[in-house]
Formats: sequence, C-alpha cells, structure tokens
Amino acid sequence: MGVPAFFRWLSRKYPSIIVHCVEEKGKECNGVRIPVDTTKPNPNEVEFDNLYLDMNGIIHPCTHPEDKPAPKNEDEMMVAIFEYIDRLFNIVRPRRVLYMAIDGVAPRAKMNQQRSRRFRASKEGAELTEEKSRMREEIIQRGGYLPPEEIKERFDSNCITPGTEFMDNLAQCLRYYVAERLSNDPGWKNVAVFLSDASVPGEGEHKIMDFIRRQRAQPNHDPNTHHCLCGADADLIMLGLATHEPNFTIIREEFKPNKPRPCSLCGQTGHEMKDCQGVARQKQGEHDEFAGSMPAAEQEFIFIRLCVLREYLSRELTMASLPFPFDFERSVDDWVFMCFFVGNDFLPHLPSLEIREGAIDRLVNIYKDVVHKTGGYLTQNGFVNLERVEMIMQAVGVAEDNIFKKRKEDDENFKRRNKEKRKRMKAEQQGPAFMTSGQFAPQALGRRDRPEPVHNARYQAYDMRMQSVEQHNKDAAQSLKSMMRNGGRSSAGVSDGADRGVKRKPEDSDSEPEPEDNVRLWEDGWKQRYYKTKFDVDVSDDGFRKKVVRSYVEGLCWVLRYYYQGCASWKWFFPFHYAPFASDFRDIQEMFSEFEKDTKPFKPLEQLMGVFPAASGNFLPPTWRNLMMSADSSIIDFYPDDFAIDLNGKKYAWQGVALLPFVDERRLRGALADVYPDLTPDEVRRNSLGSDVLFLGRSHLLFDFIHELYRSETREEAPVPAELCHGIQGTLNLDEDPILPDETVKSPVPLLRDISVNSAINVKFRDPQFAEGFVFKAVLLPGAKLPSKVLKPGDYERGARGPWRPQLGFNPNRQQAHLDQAGFRALGHSLPRAQQFRGQYSNAAPPSSYHQGSYSRHGSGQQHFQHSRQNAPQRPPPSFSSVPPPFPRQQQQPFRGGGQGWDRALQAQQSAYQQNLSRGGVGPGGYQQRYDQRREDWGDRRDNRGQQQVNIWKPLGSDGSSLTLVLTQFCSSHPDGPVRSEPL
Repeated sequence: MGVPAFFRWLSRKYPSIIVHCVEEKGKECNGVRIPVDTTKPNPNEVEFDNLYLDMNGIIHPCTHPEDKPAPKNEDEMMVAIFEYIDRLFNIVRPRRVLYMAIDGVAPRAKMNQQRSRRFRASKEGAELTEEKSRMREEIIQRGGYLPPEEIKERFDSNCITPGTEFMDNLAQCLRYYVAERLSNDPGWKNVAVFLSDASVPGEGEHKIMDFIRRQRAQPNHDPNTHHCLCGADADLIMLGLATHEPNFTIIREEFKPNKPRPCSLCGQTGHEMKDCQGVARQKQGEHDEFAGSMPAAEQEFIFIRLCVLREYLSRELTMASLPFPFDFERSVDDWVFMCFFVGNDFLPHLPSLEIREGAIDRLVNIYKDVVHKTGGYLTQNGFVNLERVEMIMQAVGVAEDNIFKKRKEDDENFKRRNKEKRKRMKAEQQGPAFMTSGQFAPQALGRRDRPEPVHNARYQAYDMRMQSVEQHNKDAAQSLKSMMRNGGRSSAGVSDGADRGVKRKPEDSDSEPEPEDNVRLWEDGWKQRYYKTKFDVDVSDDGFRKKVVRSYVEGLCWVLRYYYQGCASWKWFFPFHYAPFASDFRDIQEMFSEFEKDTKPFKPLEQLMGVFPAASGNFLPPTWRNLMMSADSSIIDFYPDDFAIDLNGKKYAWQGVALLPFVDERRLRGALADVYPDLTPDEVRRNSLGSDVLFLGRSHLLFDFIHELYRSETREEAPVPAELCHGIQGTLNLDEDPILPDETVKSPVPLLRDISVNSAINVKFRDPQFAEGFVFKAVLLPGAKLPSKVLKPGDYERGARGPWRPQLGFNPNRQQAHLDQAGFRALGHSLPRAQQFRGQYSNAAPPSSYHQGSYSRHGSGQQHFQHSRQNAPQRPPPSFSSVPPPFPRQQQQPFRGGGQGWDRALQAQQSAYQQNLSRGGVGPGGYQQRYDQRREDWGDRRDNRGQQQVNIWKPLGSDGSSLTLVLTQFCSSHPDGPVRSEPL
C-alpha cells in the first residue's frame, strides 16, 4: 500500500521496533564458493518458523535496479531473483514454511491505482528517452564527451503484470529454483515451500494474509508460530497487526536516502542528468585497471518487530475510566482503521489529513477524547460501526479550517528557511577572502591531530591585519565602481550593482516556481472552490456531495473487510479521483448496507486491457492490441495518448493525481467478446486462473504421503494430515506437470544446469474452505504466549535493581562484554573528552614548555606515552553498564594508593612526559628503547586472577607515530567466558 512517509513517521516515533539484521556471508576457498550453512542457529538469536515473501518487492529491484547496472537479459534477471531469495533465506532461516506470493489479478479497487502507475511509467519513460536524446545532442555540439550509447531494448517494467509471458516464465523458473534448493541445500530439507504465482488471483501480501487467517482458524494451529514477512510496502505493518499473532516480524531493506546514482548520459556519479557537462571520465589507476572495480554497497536489511510496536500502542491507547471494558486487541484494530484515512491503495486521503503533519497523532487524540461518548470501539472483526466513525470525522471537521491555515503557515516558513539556507550555502561556496594558518587556523570539530605551532606570533598578527585592510580596500573600490555606473546613486549592494542588467539564471533565483493552486484551502471559501475545481459542481449541490461521501464510506468498509476477512467484492471501486472533506461526513450510518455477493475477478489478459497503456500493447495478442490503437475501436477512449496530472497542492508530478478515465467493465467485456476466439492455446493457458503449489523435499514427513498420491493416480482432493505438516491443513490435488523425485528437472535458464538428481516433489494446494458468512476472529488465540517486554517500564526505579539495560536485538539475555583497567586507560587516551589535557589537544605540550611565544616539538612529532603500573591491588573488571565517570586531571593531585585507576594512569602519564622531555625525547637510548625493555618485563606479569596480559601497546608505522591498543585477555577461569580481542 502506498502510504508516503508512513514508515519514516513510524520508525521515528517508535524507534525500538527496528533491529538491524545480522547476516552471515558465504566464504570462498581456493576459488570455490562455500555457501552459508543455514542448518545452524540463526545469528540473530531468534528462530523463525514461517517466512513469507511478497515477491513483487523482490522482482522489481532485481529486474530494473536503481543503484547499479541493470541485468542484460531475462536470464540474468532470474538469477538475480534467485540470489535475492537465497540471501533472505540465509538471514531468516525458516524451519517450517516458506511462502512465495506473486501479485495475481487484483480487485477492481486496486486496478485503478495499477492503471495510474502503468500509464505514468509509460509516459515518464517516453519523456526520459526524448530528454536524453536532446541533451546528448546538445552536449556533443558543445564539444563534450559522452560514451557511445548502448543499443539495447529498454526493459518495460509494465511486463511485471499477471498474464504476460515474462510472468509465466518467472513461474517456471521459480519451480526449478525451489526443486534445486530442496534437492541440494540442507537448510531447505524440512521446509514446506508454497508458491502462489501470478495465475492465482489476489495481491501477494493479501494471499499471504489469507493463508495465515485460514490456518489460524484450524484446531491444530500453533498459536506461538513465529512469522516473518518480507516486503517494503507500508501496509504490511497494518496487515501484521491485523493478524493478532503475538510473534510477527517484518524484514525489509534499510532505506538510505541520497544514495548516489549514475548519470543516465555519462554513467558517472556526483551529478544528475540535467547537470551533465560531458566531461570525460578520469582514469582509475595508471592504466584504468580499476575502472568498475568499486561495486555499489550491498543493501542491508532490518527487522520491524511488531510485538514491540504493540507495546508502544498499549501505552498510547490504554484509557482509564471507560464506560465499557478496555480491550487492547480492539483498540489496535481501531488504530489500523484510522491509519486508512491518511492514505491507502484504494482511497485518496482526506484533504485535511497529512501524515507529515501528525495526522495519525491527531486522530488518536480525538479517538481517546470521543471514545467515552461512542459507547464502544469503532470496529470489530473487520466490520465498521459508522455511527461512531461519524463522531470522529465531525471532530476532525471542526479543526479543518485551522489545519489548512497552519499548513500554509508551515509551508511559508519552510520556504523562508530554504531561501536563507541557499544564501548561506552560496556565501560559503565563495569562501573567505583570507584564511590564516598556524595556531590561529580554523580546526575541524573532532580532529585528533596536533595543531601547527606559531613560530612568530607578531608576524602572524601583522599578516592578518594587512589582509583585512586589502579586502576592505577591494570592497570600497567595487562599491565606488558600482556608484559610478549608477550615475552617482548608491546601489543596494555591491553584487546587485555588478549584476545589474544581467538576467539571472533560474537556479540563481531566490524563489522557486510554484505550481498554481486555484483551491487555496487556507482562504475563506475553500470548500466552494474545492468542489468547483475538482468535481466541477457547486458546493450547494448536496446530492452530489452525499454521493461522494457514500462512495468513500463504502470504501472504508471495503478496505477494513479486505484486511480482516478477505476480498468482500471483486467489482467495487471508488469512482472519483478526490476525497470529500471530513466535515461532509454527516448521517453516514445508513449509507452502507452490504456488498454484492459472488463476484468474480478479472482474467489475466482482461486485467492487462484494464491497466495497460497503448505503449505496452506489445504484451497482448495482436487483435487485442488493436483495440487500444485503432481509431475505430469502441473502447479507444480508455487509452489516451496524453493525460493531465493534477498536482493537488503538491510540488512534484509523482505526488499528483493522474486524471485518467475510469474503465467501464461492461464496455470492456463487450469489446473483448469479439477477439476471444483469436487467442492461441498458449494464450488461453496464460489467461486461465491457477492454484497454489506445495513443494517438499525427500526428508519431509509429508513427502511419502504425496508420493503415494501420484502412485495411486487419484483424482480426488486429499486432505493434508495436520500431524505431518506442523498443523497446516488444506486439500491436495495432483499437478498436471509435476516435479517428481528421481526425474531430471530441465533448467529454464541456460546459465544454470539441469537437476539430474532430484529429491523434490510438488502438488497443488488449496486453503481450507469455510461456509459463506464465516467471520475470522481478530483476537489472540488461546495458548498464545506474549513475548517478553522490551521497553523500559514506566514505573521503573533505579534503586537496588541498578540502571535500566535496554535490550539489543531479539535476545533479552545477551551477556555484555567487560574491560579491565587497562582497557579503560586505553579509552582514556583514545576518546576525546572535554577536560584538561584531553581531546583534540591532549597530546600537546603543557604551557610551561612554550618559550618566548613559540613551541618547538621534540622527536619529529612522535606522541609521548608512558604506561606504568602501580602496586595497588587489582579490581575486578567493571562492565560497560557501570563505567566510572572520568576524574579531572589535576596537575598537583596527591597520589592515593588505593584510588581509582584513572588517577594513577593520568598522573603517571604526566610525570613520565616531563621526565622524558628532559632526557632528550624519544631518540636512541631514550623513551622508546626503555619502553620496549619495560614491555618485555610486563609480558611475564600476571594479575591476581592468574590471567596473562599480553600485547599491551603495539606501535604501527615505521616511525612509531601512530599507536594502537590491542587487548588480548585469556579468561579461561572468568565466569563470563572469553572476551573477544579487537583493536581499539
């Protein structure tokens, strides 16, 4: 579901829901790649039972990636998809089920959005090709250099739609891929693999949810199954909450903004196509041997823990003194329902609710205020109480006028800040007229190197004064010239006078071109202008307004039913491009009764005719394609060559509304009736609806049962024995083209070899069926165990329990590492601290070493350290959770034998520095030689626990100017176990 900025808002408001994935990489030995052993425990310290893949979120980035070169052909695309699935399997390591779902034919309500996306993609692709040709010609005429244009057919991403040859080939390739993994990968041997390809109607994520719902309703279902769903759509979060499963996690790619993308013309990074100057690429290495050797950074993954999100919502939605019993599960359903108002794939969002403006928080606050008056919750098991929803909408409607005015005010403030920022950046690009050097030079924050000394401070100050005078004279001369050009009149500024008469470039202008907004919601009369501009009706037409509101109310009921019970109607859709106002929701409790029963989805080729533009007609049979292009076609108006995009108050075209005509289903079916006889047998097969397929390996308990079905050649549906498949139930049917054990499986990809020793088997699978009118309960199942709490309790008191230790990752019992006193002394030397003799200037000589305003460094800039050990008793190693605060370094602090290790180390360092300085620095026979001898003596020392400390200080580099600390601790007798050694 496209909810712009929803995940960004959610992750900022509830940050603890995010856990970064730990991924184990495969190794390579003597040129042989060793894959990851997925039979081992999950490195993320959690075991998942079921992994669900929303395959369209995998297919798109693998076929036309944005941050790396695209695959050259369809075969490379298939291999990229296989590698992506392998990577996800290695991270999650499911133990029971892998469910792969590809988008099939969507409900009519979704087809409108698919149609808009595909028409936009076709239009933008054509415009991009035309713009590239124009810019290439201009750059070459100016003498610029561009690499020769590759002659290859542009990949039309519209082919990733049910019914195309590409999707049919993908289904065949995935069948081969699953059989290969079940036969050769030990991590797959006990996993039941479900494949729901594009021939099965329904969106991928909703096919997954339908599988989970139907299995939850079975008596043998394990209520503590740990689910993991892969996908980047925002609606997956709402769908996961709607299952009411206590252990539900989402895995998705980590979004990293501002990733560099290569220019479409020259292929270089660092600029966009519109800024390309045609500069030849610089050589990478002496003979350009490193060209293309820097691959793009591999995309990382994150987990979204919905159990932690439920904790956050429990704190936010819990209400006291209700006139009815509080039910957290019902309040979660209401929260999911309110999120629909800020955007979804089936309805436009209300004009007064923008997620970037805190719309969800506003709705929650109104909900908590109004729920005392409603007498109950807004929803139950996917059914909406419209009378209570009306009270929420009326409360939003009261604030609409102020919301619009606040939005305009915020927008003006944002523009003002951007204008000031551009001015600052422009001034910074010009740079200062004079930059001093030495001790007075500006230093970057956080730098750890020593500032350059001032050898002659008086000359340095004189030079700074003279440079200032010269710059002042230059400014005065420029101002005088400007006045003379203006006839003796003073100009507004030097730059204004110098640039008078010169036309400014658009990028130099302080103001950006703004799209025209005729509605002006921030001014009085906004409702009249909105309905006149968007719907071409007068606001006084109450009948039309009620019609729009009625359709929107039907949409709210349809969407919630879709999330909790499945598709209520394959034919329903919202017939307008714009939404009504919240204040228009009056008397809505009688506006909806029930949806039409027994509706059927479109067939795949019919959906292609409903969502494709004429430019993508090559994926359709010739006679069907002619209906899109011929002027004599009865449905030619469905396929406009050009169409308007209403920005609707937004800034960018992709945020606007594509004003396309809605497809009339009856007219479309009537036109297709004449061309159906022209379909070939292969096209008839691609136009038919399919079923899910179950794959198993020879080691699975259900394998022999399915193998016996093929031996007996039974044609009747056979129920799945729940005890053989982790409680999963359904019915099985023999496949017409099965994959059977000990039979060779041909590879559909020439790059991959056939499976000569096959151990997999497949069979058709159908989910459990229920009687018409059956309602799936949106509740926690009996026996479900809630995971341990992650968030800090609100009533937590430090007291005797110590400081709160936040949970990192999935394991609440992860042990923390420990450092001894030597480690803390190393941190004291290395980490910058805002105290005396620490941080950036911590290695500079003390003030007493400056003589007559100058400072001469000894020993060619080597850093002087002295590490001494006192005979004080050793203390047990403190943990990171109880690090003692660093003590200030006082030059004349009396030594305390039993004091903290920080005091002893710091005093010893300062005294050693003074002694070393008086003895001639670090030359031959100086500090370094004595230090090496002392380090040999330290090698045999042991602390009071009998543990040897080695490799205390290790110099790096020939001159010893850079030091690193390596802590190696043998903790065989330590109760916490061995501590990993790492360079700090």
